[in-house]
Parts: sequence; structure tokens; C-alpha cells
Amino acid sequence: MVAVIKTSRSINSILNYNENKVKEGVAECINAVNYPLELEKLNFSHKLNRFLKLSSLNENAKRNSVHISLNFDPSENHSKEKLIEIADTYMEKIGFGKQPYLVYQHHDAGHPHLHLVTNNIQRDGKRIDLHLIGVKKSEPARKEIEDIFGLIKAEGRKQKEVFTLKPVNVGRVEYGKAESRKAINSVLNKILFEYKYSSLPELNAVLNLYNVHADIGSEDSRVFKNKGLLYKILDQNLKPIGLPIKASEFYSKPTLKFLEGKFKINETEKELSKKHLKNVIKLAFFRENIFSPEKLSKVLERESIHTILRKSSEGQLYGITYVDHKTRSVFNGSSLGKEFSAKGIQENCAMNILVHERLHQNFTLINYDSFQDLTSREYVTENLADILLRGEKINEYVPNQQKLKKKKRIHKKL
Repeated sequence: MVAVIKTSRSINSILNYNENKVKEGVAECINAVNYPLELEKLNFSHKLNRFLKLSSLNENAKRNSVHISLNFDPSENHSKEKLIEIADTYMEKIGFGKQPYLVYQHHDAGHPHLHLVTNNIQRDGKRIDLHLIGVKKSEPARKEIEDIFGLIKAEGRKQKEVFTLKPVNVGRVEYGKAESRKAINSVLNKILFEYKYSSLPELNAVLNLYNVHADIGSEDSRVFKNKGLLYKILDQNLKPIGLPIKASEFYSKPTLKFLEGKFKINETEKELSKKHLKNVIKLAFFRENIFSPEKLSKVLERESIHTILRKSSEGQLYGITYVDHKTRSVFNGSSLGKEFSAKGIQENCAMNILVHERLHQNFTLINYDSFQDLTSREYVTENLADILLRGEKINEYVPNQQKLKKKKRIHKKL
């Protein structure tokens, strides 16, 4: 089970979102807890007013609404009664057991999930602290519930979930805006909140893998001038099709302002993942005969790293972006360092080719007497490691023949 907690200033928008899902026939309100009336007798006003009355007890609280989703493995098919019991247990363990809350079962995704709607203002007007609630309360509660109810554990499965997210089905959604919004929204909910990206191109590097693109428009467009953002569906050739949808039309409001906030946060958080990616790339060059960026891309795929090679119309490589699915981090090559940029990768590939040719064709530069105990393959490997891991010393290389001549001159002068 995976729990996602979002807070808001408007209980109205959260409630409307779930109730509209019910009207569309893709959701059902299956439980209402701590309400004076039974679920069947509650209308929209009853549900909303219960929250508003509590909110009025503490008008200083900036964020008084809580929206939680509980997500289960696609293979799990729990009864409505079990889902209600899971929701009640979860709310009790995170400290919301005495609060009014509504439980909605949604059927609009590829996996079973619940939405819980509540607020954090108690009957005495005091707030339930939401700071670090995910780490301090939600995570321990999730793990306990997985054991209590025999659920498939989220630990160890998060990597797989990334790869089971399917690209938007272009043929199915290009003709209808409603279907387009639903398809894009499923991708955004996964990528925006689970990946660490620090720029729009880095975000699009991931979104494009699922046929979605975030666009700020050209400099002379109204979208750009108004700091707007559109989400588009892409075809197999990465060309936009269908109608673009404004960011403000999605429930999570993934606007440009929202993304800019994520950029700043992610810039710091993804620093921890930088060392892992750099080591994987260095090891790839160390272990493999990599003579082209394309070969590097194939090797990195085995480590769950997707590489985007940006080329000009003439086929010249000018940029490279790495999407590390293991750490869920995105890096422009140059942000990792010169040797991981497009130019650095090409130089490493060229050096690999040069070393390979020298070791297999120009044997006069090799002193075999000192390497009789090594196989040819071992010698190649050691030299590749020396060049790639200490690349800054490459320019100091002087052939043995030149060294000998230099020594002779010095001897004569003496």
C-alpha cells in the first residue's frame, strides 16, 4: 500500500473533486465517519458544512483541509468492507480517528485506490499538526496495516511501479478532451510527485517517455506572456496531437508557479542521487567497450537509467539528459560534470576507440615484457580504467620513444 497526503486551504475543492467523480460514475462514497447522519442520508451540503463548521473554530489555520489517497497493488481486489476497515485503521493511527472524514473508492485508474477527505481542526479549535506527518505517522501506519491486513508491501515494489506506468494511449485519447485530461492526469500524478527534476526540460525528459509534454509556449504567445502552462499529448514521433489542456484544469493544479517551487526543492533533494549516477556511468565505461553514446544508452538501460540524446537536424549530438528510475532523479549531463556532458561522453568514446586501436594494432607502443602475466583483455581493461577515471592526466601522456630521445639529449649535455 502507498499513502499520499496532500493539504489544502479549500475543503470545497477537495470535496467537489470527489463528488464530481461520483457523478461521472468512476467513484463511490463508501463511508462517512463521525457524521450525525447515516451515509445514505447525507447530501453535498451536509458533507461540506460539517467540515466548514470545524474550520470556523480556528480561522488562523492557513491549511485546514487534508486529502489522502491509499493506493493498492493492481493484483489486489479487496471487498468494500475490507477497504473501509483499512481506511478506519489508517485514520486512527495517524491521529484522525475522531475527525469527520469521507471515504471514496475510485475506479478511474489501473490500480485499486481510496480517497479520504477530512480536516485537521478539532472540536476544541486546536489543529492536528501536519508537519512531517508522512514520515512520523503515515509511514509507520502504512507498514503496520500491510502486516495486519496481509497487503502487498510497498517496500521493494516502488521501482517496479515506475515501469508499470504505461504511456498515454494516443489512439484512444486524441479525439476527446475529457479522455485526454484523464490520461494526462494519471501520468502527472505519478511523475510530478515522485521524480526529482529541477527544470522544465528535465521534467519533460520524463513526461515524454509517457507521451506527455509540458509547454510554456513561444516567447510571443499569450501563454508565455501570462506565465501559463499547457499539457499536451505526443504521438510516437514526439509531435503534439489533440487539444492542449491548461494546467489549471487539473485537480492538482500543476501550474508553472507550482513547478518552479518543485524545481527549488528538487535541486537540493536530488544532490544525494548525483554520486550514484556518476558511478554507474563510470563503471559502464570501465566494464564495457563503449565507442558511441548510443552504446552507452543501451548499457545504462540495464541499470534502469534512460538516456535522452539531443541531436541537431544534422545529427550532431549537443545535449544529453539522464533519467535514473532507481533514484527517480533527472539530470542534465553538464550538471553532473564536464565528463558526463554530451561533449565529455563523446570525448570518452573517442578515447576508448583510440586506446582500443593502439592496443590491438600498434603493438610497438606496448612493452610486453612487463605484462607477460596479464592477458590482453586484462591489459585493455586496466588502461581503460586509467584513462576514464583519471581523464585529467590524458594530456600528460608522452610516448616511450620521445622519453628515450629526451634522456639521450640530457646525457650528452652532461
